[in-house]
Amino acid sequence: MRHKSFENMDCAVARTLDEVGEWWSLLIVRDALHGLTRFDEFQRSLGISPNSLTRRLNELCDAGLLGRHRYQNRPPRDEYRLTARGRDLQPVIEALAAWGRRHVTHEKGVVRLLDTATGAEADPVLVDRHTGRIINPDDFRYVATPTAHPVKRRRLGGDD
Repeated sequence: MRHKSFENMDCAVARTLDEVGEWWSLLIVRDALHGLTRFDEFQRSLGISPNSLTRRLNELCDAGLLGRHRYQNRPPRDEYRLTARGRDLQPVIEALAAWGRRHVTHEKGVVRLLDTATGAEADPVLVDRHTGRIINPDDFRYVATPTAHPVKRRRLGGDD
């Protein structure tokens, strides 16, 4: 499912979308975060055709986001478990879900993220790992790297 046009791009968003941006793939990762591991569980949850699900699972395994684990030999059946690389997508999925609840479903939804210690519903935000500060457009800015497209360098400035 790789797009030739993204191969030479240094943009992290474009390259990431090329790897996991297909919406079925993100929904499979979401379901894996919710504990689903088996083909029939994914299929029932998503209503996806078997051929499409097989293709998506293979792509996610090839990308190192899921690991395939045989749980039955006759007939052969596999479980699909998130790898560390796949689990690293959790903040992205949570951010999409939080945005969707705020702006699309208007606080409706069937799954919520709860704090295991308090039971309180979490409200995910993006924070800087080093300072713990919430990232917002008033306090942070984008800066183009030397390899950025000239249009972006002119617009954003550089970090030479």
